[in-house]
Amino acid sequence: MKAKLQQFMSGRHGLDDLGRGLNILAMVMLVLGSLLLPQLSSLAMMLVIVGIFRIMSRNVYKRTQENEAYMRLRYKITRWVSSHIQQIKNRKTYRYYRCPSCRQSLRVPKGKGKIAVTCPKCKTVFDKRS
Repeated sequence: MKAKLQQFMSGRHGLDDLGRGLNILAMVMLVLGSLLLPQLSSLAMMLVIVGIFRIMSRNVYKRTQENEAYMRLRYKITRWVSSHIQQIKNRKTYRYYRCPSCRQSLRVPKGKGKIAVTCPKCKTVFDKRS
């Protein structure tokens, strides 16, 4: 039985991070659909069908491209969230400013009065209260 399943899945894409994300989203939508909106349940079933299609697909190149795009988006989101969490944790000792020319985020110590902040990226100097 195991050999037949391996032979059937040979050349197919299989489960990846995007497939896992779709499955998790579908489960959350099923739970919310059963509690709040029945329309979410039908949308969740469509996500399950898309996930099964991706697993069974023989177009490995295209599914890999989709997964890489998903991973890039997920990385950007997790990096943004973790940086904001870090800013919240450091709010008592540091102030955060954006460079007016290049929009780089800069961290300066609190309680130093009015200081000249130099952007390490573009070397722009601007005055701020810390």
